[in-house]
Amino acid sequence: AAIASHHKASESLYRIKDRAFEAVAKRLRDGVPTTEFDIQQQMVGWFGEEGLVADSAPCVSAQENAGNPHYLASAAEHRVIRKNELVLLDLWGKRTEPGAVYADITWIGFAGTGVPAPMTRAFDAICGARDAAVSVVQDAATAGRDVRGYEADRAARKVLIDAGFGEAIMHRTGHSLGENVHGNGAHLDDYETYDERRLLPGSGFTIEPGLYFKDFGVRTEINMV
Repeated sequence: AAIASHHKASESLYRIKDRAFEAVAKRLRDGVPTTEFDIQQQMVGWFGEEGLVADSAPCVSAQENAGNPHYLASAAEHRVIRKNELVLLDLWGKRTEPGAVYADITWIGFAGTGVPAPMTRAFDAICGARDAAVSVVQDAATAGRDVRGYEADRAARKVLIDAGFGEAIMHRTGHSLGENVHGNGAHLDDYETYDERRLLPGSGFTIEPGLYFKDFGVRTEINMV
């Protein structure tokens, strides 16, 4: 039941993500000024339409604000989204029924036709880091051995460090998912803490490596059970 609840929430988040990117694109095509806060508040409305609840509004971060993993647009603090800028969406939510489990995803897009090479290199690195963490968990499950949270984090960060991005890492690779978006299970963490708890069969968690620079940031986030 928990996995089914997560799956339904994830499907809703993907629809909201698509609508948000299309809203940005349409406004830019039509020359309509738009801000991070505008898009965020539209997303809040779509959460209601999808029957999702969350502990806060989603993250919509453009360009240098995406370089701050703790940034959250608000009525008092936000910026305009312009053409040829990176836009990061981080959104999480769960169904309203009792015992519902959170889903949590991050996508990035570029509001132009040619993505700058530094962004491409950084994005390629985080995708490789994500895939490395997935492989650690899948390989352990296939072999029937225990896998610990720190192992997946270590594998992901090695990819980023080997690519020369060690100084741009600012957080662990992932967190447990539960009835709270940051659950009480094992986190993918050998950076903020050393989490040697097992990733238990049937448990859910995020895999979300990111890189953060002065003028932009990139993060990719998927969920794994």
